[in-house]
Amino acid sequence: MAMIALGLKKRSPFLIVSLLVTIAAVSVLIGSGRKTEVKRVSKPVGELVRVEPIQDGDGEICLPTSSIAGPGNDSGSLFELAALQQAPATAQSRPAQVAPNDVKAQVANRRPTRILRDSYPAYSAVAVDTTHNEVVLAAEDLLSVMVHDRTQNTPPTARSEPRRIIHGLNTEMEFVCGVYVDPASGDLYAINNDTLNLLTVFPRDARDNAVPARKLEVPMSAFGIAVDEKDQEMMLTVEDDSAVSTFRKLATGAESPIRLLQGDKTLLSWPHGIAHDSKTDLIYVTNFGSRSRKAEPPAGVPRVGTLGRGFGKKNWPLSRAYNIPGEGEFTPASITVYRRTAEGDTAPLQVIQGPKTLLNYPGAISIDSERGEIYVANDTTSQILVFKVDANGDVAPIRILGGTKTMIQNPTGVAVDTKNQELWVTNLSSHNATVYKLGASGDTAPIRVIRGAREGTPTNTFINVRLVWDTKRDELLVAS
Repeated sequence: MAMIALGLKKRSPFLIVSLLVTIAAVSVLIGSGRKTEVKRVSKPVGELVRVEPIQDGDGEICLPTSSIAGPGNDSGSLFELAALQQAPATAQSRPAQVAPNDVKAQVANRRPTRILRDSYPAYSAVAVDTTHNEVVLAAEDLLSVMVHDRTQNTPPTARSEPRRIIHGLNTEMEFVCGVYVDPASGDLYAINNDTLNLLTVFPRDARDNAVPARKLEVPMSAFGIAVDEKDQEMMLTVEDDSAVSTFRKLATGAESPIRLLQGDKTLLSWPHGIAHDSKTDLIYVTNFGSRSRKAEPPAGVPRVGTLGRGFGKKNWPLSRAYNIPGEGEFTPASITVYRRTAEGDTAPLQVIQGPKTLLNYPGAISIDSERGEIYVANDTTSQILVFKVDANGDVAPIRILGGTKTMIQNPTGVAVDTKNQELWVTNLSSHNATVYKLGASGDTAPIRVIRGAREGTPTNTFINVRLVWDTKRDELLVAS
């Protein structure tokens, strides 16, 4: 077991703030209760400085010990410990010898003994372009967006061929979890979750390693997208900070949100999917059910988002660094409903929540305004739940689509196509997107299937993976 020490290269104030906010968040979590003086740190980032062996923990977690922060010294905090670890190495702490260049080259060029990965697309989100008769699928595991013929139907023994694939470093796309198609221009909007923190926009005919036509800085862990074409606004859910950020639809660069919905009264709780009902001008948000109360920053202190994003910007969600220790909670999954123009700490107009709802990790949500129905991708039960738009409280779905014949397996994306009277579902655990007649219920087979792999191809659903090695059992524990 080894501890890897990293240096930091001086980049920009935003990177510095990101470091400080992250350290502050750890300090809050440790619950020291002290108010620590924040100092700017300008150091090397991402460059390997040294590798030091540490005591074998025999499978247990190795906790840092320090004269500043430790069991014997309650006056310290992890903030101070981390700050010291970022300090320049003293002569005594520097390694006596530096590996020769040939050894470094051997390490840098070392090939892995084995690779565990899924080579086929795991579709996470879907949007239908009814104007051009195309469907857009986010292949989150492959860091790609794929565009298919809407009427494509592939047999179990074959793979579906996309018309276009957008993929590559120039695209500035990574874990794409939300997509939207402009009904007039065909422009494609893609949200990156967790890493790049960008919303990228491509012209309809973009393909391969295309450069975005424009890009917008969005909060860390933005997930779902809904657009109000009439008022030219787009609304994004923010997972970690339990918020909804609203931007101008044509916002670009470092432009600030025009509204923020965040706070205890909102009941937003790790929100994911979002949909706008153009008939009632309401927004519907799905919530996994995990949130923390936050403390407002003192007067005169600039707002800052998670990992330092949005420093000083108006209407930017408060970050996890403002979480109040001991005030977090798990709540039942829910759907919360607001006026599109709601902002601040505003309570929802409706809350769909309770055992009768069957909600369990509800992901994407889509609205059929004509029928007055909402469709919810219920991930862990592998079902599509349908509610009336005016549903409130602990109410049962009016319809459920699920079962072996439906082929629905861990759905994360759902889209209503009222023009063609169809319902699209992306199934994260089976490499496919399935299509049904709008109004389908029970264990109903799809009318068409787009397949990223032949039927029966196993998937590991590796997306944005966190990895731990269990030394006692010699097992890899993977969180995806």
